[in-house]
Amino acid sequence: MKTYTLIATAPMGIEAIVAKEVRDLGYECTVDNGKVIFQGDALAICRANLWLRTADRIKVQVAEFSARTFDELFEQTKAIDWAAFLPKNSTFPVIGKSVKSQLASVPDCQRIVKKAIAQKLRSSYNIQSEWLEETGPEYKIEVALLKDKVLLTLDTSGVGLHKRGYRADQGGAPIKETLAAALVLLTNWTPDRPFVDPFCGSGTIAIEAAMIGQNIAPGFNREFASESWEWIGEDVWNKARLEVEEKANYDQPLHIIASDIDHRMVEIAKLNAEEAGLSELIQFKQMQVKDFQTKEEYGVIVGNPPYGERLSDKPAVEKMYQGMGEALKNLDTWSIYILTSHEKFEECFGRKATKKRKLFNGFIKTDYYQYWGKRRPRRETTES
Repeated sequence: MKTYTLIATAPMGIEAIVAKEVRDLGYECTVDNGKVIFQGDALAICRANLWLRTADRIKVQVAEFSARTFDELFEQTKAIDWAAFLPKNSTFPVIGKSVKSQLASVPDCQRIVKKAIAQKLRSSYNIQSEWLEETGPEYKIEVALLKDKVLLTLDTSGVGLHKRGYRADQGGAPIKETLAAALVLLTNWTPDRPFVDPFCGSGTIAIEAAMIGQNIAPGFNREFASESWEWIGEDVWNKARLEVEEKANYDQPLHIIASDIDHRMVEIAKLNAEEAGLSELIQFKQMQVKDFQTKEEYGVIVGNPPYGERLSDKPAVEKMYQGMGEALKNLDTWSIYILTSHEKFEECFGRKATKKRKLFNGFIKTDYYQYWGKRRPRRETTES
């Protein structure tokens, strides 16, 4: 089977997590700003789309070359064997971006790439008419220029990979599913330990934790642009989806609690969990974080609380952080992970984090404060 250069695009700050996911799928990779690059066949394209929890989308690298003039861009694009990727009736919109390059006009770059591909396809398929039909499956092409280096890619995902298909409703500032999964993967949680999200909002973090806990592929419930591509084929996609079913551990018991102060958000979270088919795995509660109590040990708390971005909200948010610090201070076996942009979080919470990691929640620069609990003692094994 033919091997392709594949690119898993990633939000800033979580490229290393995407890379670990790619390696866990069995592919060696290299990490660059905003992307993870690896080699794989058509099956790898399907598997990456279905399994990668923290990537934005999966692209196939068609070509890479230097171009400082529109003539160079046209001729080198036209030289590519586009018929190996695009069937005769394919729909192929071209999107673009240009950074620090001579060819700074993105619309012109898009137009020239489109024209070059059309000419090549007319020649390859011996089409006499001036216009191509473009009535078939969509193959979205991106022309990306960086310092006069051109990268041409095909988007295999279609809708971004954060769209899992379970979000029936949401609140005012929902966290992206890909970031929520990253927050869980950055913890020391294992499915045999309690997991709590005390600021559940629309339930995204708890739902992603449930999917991770039962090894359910994040793309199991959605469609992808490349499912209709001839050179991948239905059989390959069926093989990848069969693997998804076989690897899911639906019998894994989980203890996940998702709570929020707003009863409306709790209802939305329940609805989303039902849509994901995971409502029986998550216990939903209306509760303030300062009221959290537990007798269990070695659990994990992951929270994305209000940040107090507006000046008027800061006093209430800081008071809430203080209450949270008081409520959680005696949970010495629990590990606590909090995402916020509030620079005085540690001061309000009442203690310094074990570790901090810079992440972006959308365009908001945040820190992921990590408080590691006591290490769980190893279970003694008895020989029979």
